[in-house]
Amino acid sequence: MSHGPRSGLAAVSSALLAMSRHLEVRDVLKTIVASARELLDAQYAALGVPDDHGGFAQFVVDGVSDEQWKAIGPLPRQHGILAAMLHEATSQRLADVRKDPRFEGWPSAHPDLVDFLGLPIRDGDEVMGALFLANKNCVKPEGGCGFTADDEELLGILAQHAAIALTNARLYERSRELTIAEERSRLAHELHDAVSQKLFSLRLTAQAAAALVDRDPARAKGELQQVAALAAEAADELRAAVVELRPAALDEDGLVATLRTQIQVLDRAHTARVTFAGHGVKALPAAQEEAMLRVAQEALHNALRHSAADRVDVTLHRRGTGAVLRVADDGTGFDPRTVRRAGRHLGLVSMRDRANGVGGRLTVESAPGKGTTIEMEVPGG
Repeated sequence: MSHGPRSGLAAVSSALLAMSRHLEVRDVLKTIVASARELLDAQYAALGVPDDHGGFAQFVVDGVSDEQWKAIGPLPRQHGILAAMLHEATSQRLADVRKDPRFEGWPSAHPDLVDFLGLPIRDGDEVMGALFLANKNCVKPEGGCGFTADDEELLGILAQHAAIALTNARLYERSRELTIAEERSRLAHELHDAVSQKLFSLRLTAQAAAALVDRDPARAKGELQQVAALAAEAADELRAAVVELRPAALDEDGLVATLRTQIQVLDRAHTARVTFAGHGVKALPAAQEEAMLRVAQEALHNALRHSAADRVDVTLHRRGTGAVLRVADDGTGFDPRTVRRAGRHLGLVSMRDRANGVGGRLTVESAPGKGTTIEMEVPGG
C-alpha cells in the first residue's frame, strides 16, 4: 500500500517508535497527531481527548499555525462527527464532511475540510480520544474520498498503538504525582524537624537572656545576639523549604524562568551569593525539565547547607538538541571516594537516578578546599 512520501514498513515503525519515546501525555498526543498526518499524507490532523462535560480536556492539532489556532477560538464541543467517533466508537470515512447530515459547521477562521478520515482511540471499552485527518494530498476520485480503505486500516493500527502510548503516559504521570507527593511530605517533615529544633533553641536562649538581664547584662547581651542569629537561621530554613515545597511552575513558565525565580529567592534568603545564567535553551521534554529542576534544587541545597560557600553559580546552556545544567560553588568541597566509602551520599545517588531516568548523565567534580561542581546533561527531544 502507498501512503505518500513516508510509505512503507519503515515509516510505520518510525511513527510507532516516536509515540513510545515520550512519557508526558501532551507530548504523546502531539506525536500521535504529527505521525498520523505525515504517514497518511494529509493536510490536517487533530486528536481530542474528551472530558466529562461534553467538551474536550485536550485538543491537539497539526497542520494549523499558532495564529490560525488562536483565531479559531474555543475548543470544539462533542457534537457532529466528533460525537459519533466518541459515543458510537465507529470509524468515519467521508468524501466531503460538509455534506454529512451530522455536520454542524465551524468557526470562520477554521480551515476548510473536505475528505475526512477519523476513528476513536480505544482502550478496551474506554474511548480515550478521537483521531481524525482531513484533506488527503492526492487526486481524488470523482465524487469519492481521497482516503482509502488501506488508509483506514493503517490509521486503525496507529490508533491501537496510540492507546498503549497514552495509557503508559497516564500511568507515568500518576506515578510522578505520587512521587512528588511523597517528596513534599518528606520535605514537610524535614521542615518541621529543622524549624522545631531552631525554635526550641531560640526559646531556651531567650529564657537564659531574661534570667541574666539584671545580674549580668553583658552575658545577657551575648545571649540576645544568639537569639537573633537563631531567629535568622529559622527564617532561612522556612524560606528554603517554601521554595522546595511550592510546586514548580514548569508547565506555565518553563525551566529557565522557574530556575531564575527560585534562585533569586535563595539569593535573598542566604548570605552566600547565588547567581543564574541561561543561554539559548529551548523547551525540553517535560520529564527532562523536571529532572533538571530537581537536580538543581538538590545541588543548591548541598551547597548552601553543607559547603560554607560564599558563592554558588548556576548556569543552563544549550548543547545540540539538549541542555547542560551546571551548579558550581566555592565551598569546602569533599572527596567523592571518601563519601562513598563512608556511606554518605549528599543526594548524589538521587541526582544520578534522576539524570539516568531521563536518558541524561551526571558528573561530579570536587576536592577538599576546592569547591564542588555538579553538571547534568540531557539529550533533549
